[in-house]
Amino acid sequence: MINEIKIELTEKSKIDTYGITKLFQIRAKVDIKNKFGLIPKGTIGGWVESLKLKNGDARVSGNAWVYGDARVYGDARVYGDAIVSGDAWVYGDARVYGDAIVSGDARVYGDAWVYGDAIVSGDARVYGDARVYGDARVYGDAWVSGDAIVYGDAWVYGDAIVSGDAWVYGDAIVSGDARVSGRINLKISCNFEISRITIDTKKKLQKLKSFLDNF
Repeated sequence: MINEIKIELTEKSKIDTYGITKLFQIRAKVDIKNKFGLIPKGTIGGWVESLKLKNGDARVSGNAWVYGDARVYGDARVYGDAIVSGDAWVYGDARVYGDAIVSGDARVYGDAWVYGDAIVSGDARVYGDARVYGDARVYGDAWVSGDAIVYGDAWVYGDAIVSGDAWVYGDAIVSGDARVSGRINLKISCNFEISRITIDTKKKLQKLKSFLDNF
């Protein structure tokens, strides 16, 4: 259940990096089993601001878990079988759910959602109203922001930035120093900017791919 709480707060606490929010370390109060394995009762986990938000919704619920030095705070929620691990932060009004993973030093914040089987890792940033879902991957120093959507089997990595109303989907790969603010579903790995391009037909795809291959 989305609001079923299987964690409890320990007495161990700390103040966040900005010296504002008090965070508590969590402990599994029952065995928690999800697709990633078993978290036995009594296991010590990461850090959360509280068990519930001000509106009564559970902060971490279902079979979700927070590992290591990862933290979930603000009005953020993690649920389903989702995992937040490493030194990752999920905050603001962000949502991480389904079988999604946020790990490493990644940050998911604002009103961003990461869900499905998506993975956000490394030093990646997903924020604003961005959505990352399906089997998408965002990692390295990549940023996804604004109203951008990354989904399907798309990968965004390196120093790439996907922003604005961009859609990156299908088997798209956006990497290097690429900048995307339109719609794309092919490989972009050069130092190039795509702005407000909508690719709807195979003919347009082939034309753009040919141009990039000769860039």
